[in-house]
Amino acid sequence: MTITAEQVKALRDRTGAGMMDCKTALIEAGGDMEAAIDILRKKGLAQAAKRAGRTASEGLIGCHVSADGRTGVMVEVNCETDFVAKTDDFRKARQILAEAVFAHAAFGDAPSLDPEAVKALAAPSGLPGASGTIADWLKAFTAKTGENTQLRRAARIAAGPGASLTLYAHTGDKNVVVLETTGCDEGLAKDLAMQVAALAPLYATRETVPPKALEEEREIARAKAAAAGKPANVVEKMVEGMVNKWFGEVVLVDQPFVKDDAKKVSQVVAERGGPGARVVRFVRLKVGEGVEKKTADLAADVAALTK
Repeated sequence: MTITAEQVKALRDRTGAGMMDCKTALIEAGGDMEAAIDILRKKGLAQAAKRAGRTASEGLIGCHVSADGRTGVMVEVNCETDFVAKTDDFRKARQILAEAVFAHAAFGDAPSLDPEAVKALAAPSGLPGASGTIADWLKAFTAKTGENTQLRRAARIAAGPGASLTLYAHTGDKNVVVLETTGCDEGLAKDLAMQVAALAPLYATRETVPPKALEEEREIARAKAAAAGKPANVVEKMVEGMVNKWFGEVVLVDQPFVKDDAKKVSQVVAERGGPGARVVRFVRLKVGEGVEKKTADLAADVAALTK
């Protein structure tokens, strides 16, 4: 029988399940909407859709850097609680997903890889209960665990000529950095990657600061200086001072070195690195960063139930 687009949309609106899942269920149910809903519920797809609206701010980072230091990947996989994140299946899955991104050479150099492109890949055979695409597997895993499971972010980094990549994963695999450098030995590169993880700079060097971000910071500094009622020539000096202070907070090479804060990172790179040693760039992923976590208010919940 023919299933119309309107029927598929109506079922999707009622269950939140995927379009193809809805169409398949309607075909199996002979167009009966209620039967199709039952089919989706039995498969766990309707439940998974409802759970998809819940905050997934826990999880782990899957990561890998090739032995030659030329290619690195990171994948952030989220769930709702640390309990699920610590299960063997979850820990295994996030690493398999990272390996899948590593193996997909067509992604090239993509420090901010589109998660939808990753989800469209075929689910690797090693995933627990692998079937269909990675997006399909995420739905199935959500249904299995009862927690919203998402692939939130991914990165695939290819080192430039003469450069190499260094991986630092903080204990627990929730804060991971891939750093690209030239002329830095393993010890120095590891120290720098640890600094990125700990102090979370936004940019590697001043040259990589977007012009818009710099101009906005200058405008903020100029407004503060002008509010102090200083002459124009003094205002500009104050602006430069405030912008330089900002650089020291958000630019890696301008930050104080964590192991010797009497020196800037740029000084340490010059002293410990080889000829032409420099920091090229980095990618840092921290689980749940930027996700608004919902906080439970037990008293409010009880009061709501009594109304």
